[in-house]
Amino acid sequence: MEDLIDSMLDGRILLGEAIDEFEKLYIEKALNRNRDHISNTASALGIHRNTLSKKVADYNGSIKKSSATKRSTTKAKKASSTRKR
Repeated sequence: MEDLIDSMLDGRILLGEAIDEFEKLYIEKALNRNRDHISNTASALGIHRNTLSKKVADYNGSIKKSSATKRSTTKAKKASSTRKR
């Protein structure tokens, strides 16, 4: 961890950028462990599910979703477009 911090300081990474990147990766890992279940992930992180949802949205989709979530999102979009017709 200390080597990573040294590297970031040498690269002139600002504290805010480092914190944001850590938070994003931490949330991504937690989501993967909880199979993208927002409530379970929020509970594991000790935050409210609405807070987690907002943080995920704030990262504009840069948090990688598991393939299970991608499949269910695709199915939901297809069902939605079918209902609109």
